[in-house]
This record gives sequence, structure tokens and C-alpha cells, in this order.
Amino acid sequence: DGLINDDDVFMGCENLDQVDLVEGELHETIDALHSEEWKNDMNVEIDSINLILPNADPGRYDDDYDYVGEKAQTIRRWIRSVLHKIIHYQAEHRRLLEGDVATTLLELVLPNHDIVTNNVLPFLELPSYTFEVGNDEDEEDSSDDEMQS
Repeated sequence: DGLINDDDVFMGCENLDQVDLVEGELHETIDALHSEEWKNDMNVEIDSINLILPNADPGRYDDDYDYVGEKAQTIRRWIRSVLHKIIHYQAEHRRLLEGDVATTLLELVLPNHDIVTNNVLPFLELPSYTFEVGNDEDEEDSSDDEMQS
């Protein structure tokens, strides 16, 4: 993700209690998902940060000048979780559309193959946005360091 690289970026930000995603590619992709259950799950995942973040330690340096804090790590884990889910649901959506099940059902309802191929299937496709998850190794290293403390 590369958005929040330093754990101390929110040090002292006691009032950072909420993250709001602006409308854009992620919301457009969620709106185009096949299943209402998937859409609801994504929206719950997006909103979950606002339940966790108020309780996350904004951070400080301890007596050994080691940084202690959770807000940046919490937001980074949340971003990765959201990205993992949308990537999973995109793959499932495409699997359903590319499989014979969707096409066969549509052709039974609309017997003209050209109508299905040219008009219906393109409408059911997701926006062409690509979401990627960054390297989890840095986060895992930080988590390992915390557990050893």
C-alpha cells in the first residue's frame, strides 16, 4: 500500500478517531459486485476502522526512545484487509461471470446469444480497476517485534 510508511506518523494524534473513504474506484467496484452479501461485507470492513481507531494508542517515545503506538499500524492493517477482501470478491465475481453458469442462465432467459454476449455480459463486468496489497513483511516484522517486547 505504501501510504503510511512510518509507525510514528500519527504520534500524539489523540483526536484521530475516524477514517472516511471518499467516493472513487473502491466504492464503484463495491457497487458493481454480484452479491449484496459481498457489498455489505465490504461496507462493514470499511466501517470497521472507526470502531477500532478510537482505542488505538496515538503513540509516544518511551524511556528508551523506542516508539510505542498503534494508530499507523492499525490503519495499515485495515487498508490491507480492505484490499484483500475486494481482490477476493473481484476474483469471485469474475469467476461467476466467466463460468458457464452465468452465460447459460442468461442464454436460457435471452435465447439470442448475441444479445447476451454483446449487451448483458459487459454490463455485469466490474470496473477495470486493479487493487494491490503491499508487502506484508514489514508489518509482520513490526508485529514480531511487539510480541518479543
